[in-house]
Amino acid sequence: MFRSRSKEEKASTGKVTADLSKQPRDPQAPKGRPTPKRSDAQSQRRRASSGAPLDRKEAMRRQREARRADLAKQREALSNGDERYLPVRDKGPVRRFVRNYVDSRFCVAEFFLPMAVVILILSVIQVQNIQTISLLLWLVVIVLIVLDSIGIAIRLKKQLKERFPDTPKRGAVAYGLMRTLQMRRLRLPKPQVKRGERP
Repeated sequence: MFRSRSKEEKASTGKVTADLSKQPRDPQAPKGRPTPKRSDAQSQRRRASSGAPLDRKEAMRRQREARRADLAKQREALSNGDERYLPVRDKGPVRRFVRNYVDSRFCVAEFFLPMAVVILILSVIQVQNIQTISLLLWLVVIVLIVLDSIGIAIRLKKQLKERFPDTPKRGAVAYGLMRTLQMRRLRLPKPQVKRGERP
């Protein structure tokens, strides 16, 4: 019962262990490291199944791709006026009305850039009378822009009070005045109304 093993039995067990060590290790059971805690293993499984990135580089790459897709949608919305993907500053019925109000009329400020180019060319010419005329033109253009902007601001405030009495209108008039400074074809979002059309 308590006899020691024979030499044959010891040799056979030695052969079995030697055979096991020669066999390749099963890839499903990697060892050589401590078994992870249950909470760590569960969180890792959850992360893998939810599609969350496992490392920082992957997270940054996904974030860049999402940002690129958002910007592409935003550019498209700026050209076709799709309200869903517009930037926050352009969203909402108040901003849409302000854009349509400005786009439906002629504004002196939108012609500022072409007039400025003409005035600069006149001021370069080395003739005293022409330089005096260019200075007077600068003054006239600036006065006209200021008067036109004041008129637009007053009328726009009145229209906004009538149409949107309970909606917040903070910054809407300034938004409209900034839009008047851009040439019509360069405005973003693109104009959705024709000149003379009521918004």
